[in-house]
Amino acid sequence: MDAATLTYDTLGFGEFEDFPETSEPVWILGKEFNALTEKDDILSDVTSRLWFTYRKNFPPIGGTGPTSDTGWGCMLRCGQMILGEALVCRHLGRDWRWVRGQPQRGQYISILNAFLDKKDSYYSLHQIAQMGVGEGKSIGQWYGPNTVAQVLKKLTVFDSWSRLAVHVAMDNTVVMEEIKRLCMPWRDYGGAACAEPPGWMPKHNGCLEGACALAEEETALWKPLVLLIPLRLGLSDINKAYIETLKQCFQLPQSLGVIGGKPNSAHYFIGYVGEELIYLDPHTTQPAVEPCEDSQVPDDTYHCQHPPCRMHICEIDPSVAVGFFCRTEDDFDDWCMRIRKVRCFPYEVIKGKILPKTTHSFNMSELESIGR
Repeated sequence: MDAATLTYDTLGFGEFEDFPETSEPVWILGKEFNALTEKDDILSDVTSRLWFTYRKNFPPIGGTGPTSDTGWGCMLRCGQMILGEALVCRHLGRDWRWVRGQPQRGQYISILNAFLDKKDSYYSLHQIAQMGVGEGKSIGQWYGPNTVAQVLKKLTVFDSWSRLAVHVAMDNTVVMEEIKRLCMPWRDYGGAACAEPPGWMPKHNGCLEGACALAEEETALWKPLVLLIPLRLGLSDINKAYIETLKQCFQLPQSLGVIGGKPNSAHYFIGYVGEELIYLDPHTTQPAVEPCEDSQVPDDTYHCQHPPCRMHICEIDPSVAVGFFCRTEDDFDDWCMRIRKVRCFPYEVIKGKILPKTTHSFNMSELESIGR
């Protein structure tokens, strides 16, 4: 780590701009709100999203590595947030709300346990940082949206409780047949149907306690899909032709939001109002959390309890990764139908594929400009 690395603490400023009084609709991850009459609902929805920030004093990564990710882990934390939203949708539902001080549901505890900063949590900073070595990123090095998407894809393979199918669409291309083969591997595509090994039971971090029973009919038909699409919406700045369509992505009911930010500063974008994007900012350093003796997790610091941050959409870096969650095959078919109606975006559905509208090509190394 470079000792001269600069960072900042969003909680250190002490004051946050209140949500604007505006008649324009507010969109948060597929939900529409009225800022004049539903401000409390907006804040409740934002607060209920999992907020992962820099942490300090956690066990050394790899046994001898960093004990804090301040200054380098913000894109890793954004990756945790977009995946955390998928797990909330998967196990609790999009309409679930967190209320401070209320008893915690078992599924919620299991989700939080998956992100605790220790080596044996499925999606911990430790796991993401070490898995990133295989993507050419040394521990402590900044990530871009594409790298974190690839790492999350690898890590979800080990999560037999959630049983997510994660697809990272490269080259702006989503092939519908590939998605259905990924989410329904037991369907006959010219080969033998797959079956679970004898005696298989879904586990979460090696423990069944607190894990909800998966409905047999749900998992027999479709593995819930997390679709991540790395995009470059311009060269040095976002192309204004894509602005309205990027905003439309937050209106889709399958939306998981967008990971991106400014150069060297990553954010998790969850919606917009007018020309401003609404986002959760990981640039706050908090102490690492340990579960209590009763297995409950002190969770106040995992929820942003101040008005959400906002930035003008023209300020974002053009390198982003857009996320969507499709619980069922019908959800995915609905997403394909809706995405056909989205204009001026760098992909479109043609003959079962979502293909690039432009022949412009970008070296994937250009997607790594965000990450501090």
